[in-house]
Formats: sequence, structure tokens, C-alpha cells
Amino acid sequence: MSVTARLDPQSRDSLRLAALLAPTAALFAAFFLLPLARLFVIGGGGDEGWAVYATILTNRNHLDSLIATLLLSAGVTAVTLAVSTVAGLFLVRHRFPGHAILVAMLTFPLAFPGVVIGFMVIMMAGRQGLIGAITQALTGSKLVFAYSMTGLFLGYVYFSIPRVILTVMAAAEKLAPRLEEAARSLGASPWRVVADVILPALKPALLSAGAIAFATSMGAFGTAFTLATRINVLPMTIYTEFTLQANIATAAALSFLLGLITWAALALARSFAGSSVAAAG
Repeated sequence: MSVTARLDPQSRDSLRLAALLAPTAALFAAFFLLPLARLFVIGGGGDEGWAVYATILTNRNHLDSLIATLLLSAGVTAVTLAVSTVAGLFLVRHRFPGHAILVAMLTFPLAFPGVVIGFMVIMMAGRQGLIGAITQALTGSKLVFAYSMTGLFLGYVYFSIPRVILTVMAAAEKLAPRLEEAARSLGASPWRVVADVILPALKPALLSAGAIAFATSMGAFGTAFTLATRINVLPMTIYTEFTLQANIATAAALSFLLGLITWAALALARSFAGSSVAAAG
């Protein structure tokens, strides 16, 4: 008689479950836990030891980079949510010629890597950009902002909107029309319907999409690198420490902390998101 045959049913079920989970656990350890652990160890293996993890607060350049990245990501998230919520609700509630084409075009920026988006910002707001040519013709002075935080902000908003608006549209399609009708029948104004019915129903989707937009902005590198290597955001600081100063331990520590901060934002959003949106019906 085999060993599994002598086990009671509950033990056999536990053994089968462990066998099924083993490949997933091995994959998770190999591709997630091991690289993170290695990154953490490298960060503490430099001349400064484990104190390097405090440099993000004690080093003025690192702290400024962290604050700028957080403010930039928060601003991108807020603007993206505002634009995507209004546009997403409008597209769900209204049908017009070219509607399907417009929705499909909204996903177009997802096909571009960050380098291409940075190049597009330069073509619009760079020294030879369209905005500069128009402002010079109208005012005699060329407006150039591509190589600054403003240009980076616009680039991040550009590639964040498709990620958020599709989530908002999917959630808005599941809203129960009877809830809005009930609110209107009780005398609620359009703004009260939005504030008391629509936005609370969309809260899980908005929190989830906003967290993704925030996390993407925190870690995005290609657009910042294309616009200017001196833009003071954390991914660029990590790049500088690693390639220009050969400070591998500091780069690893900053990378680990960047991932930790982003993970905390995602976990916080997930805890506040709650259940799904109101069901249609």
C-alpha cells in the first residue's frame, strides 16, 4: 500500500494542494523573492553598509529626488483621474458616429515605449517643437518646456490616461441606472447624483486605476531619460548612481526603496478599494 493511500482524506487533500502549489511557489521565489532579496543584500553591501538605506532621507539630492517623484506622480494621478473619469463617463453614456474608432484610438499610446513618448513631447514643446513655433509667431517669444518637469508631467499624463480611462469605462458600464433614477426622483441635482451615486460606485475602479497610474509614474524611466538626463526624479537618480558614479550599492538601495514605496501605495489603494462597483440591473 502506498504512503498516500494510508493517509486520511484531509491529509491527502493537503498533500495534493501542496503539490499543486509547489510550481507556483517555486516560480514566485525564483522571479520575485530572489531578485528582491539579492537587490536588498547588494544595497547593504557597500562601504556605508546598511546605513545606505537612510541616504534617501539624509542625502539632500536623494531626498529632493524622492519628493519631486512623489509630487509628480501624485499630480499625474490626480489629473489623469479627473480627465479619464469625465471622458470615460461621457463615452459610456453617449453614442455617436466614430465612437468605436475614438475609443480604439484612446488605447494607441499604450503601444509607445517611454522613449517615443519623450520624443513626441520634444516634437511638441521642444526647441524645434510645434508649440514653440506657434508662440513665436504669435508673441515673438518661443515657449519651450519639454526639457523640464512640465514636459515630463505632460508625457506621463499622456501614457497614463489610456490605462485609467479604459478601467473607468469598464466600471461605468456596470453602474445600475436605477440608482441614478432614484436619486433624481428624490430631487437630487446632477452634481449631487455624481457626488453621491456615481463617484462612490466608481470608487474601487478609481482607486485601482489611480494606484496603477501612480506606480507607473513613480518608476517610469524612458520618458525622463529622453527629455533630459538631469530631470530630478528617482529613476534618473538611480541611473546616475549606477552608470555615472558606479555606486552600485546606493543604486540598489534606492531601487529597493522605490519598489517598497510603490508597493505600499498599491497595497494601500487595494485596502481602500473594497468590493466591486454597483452591479447593473
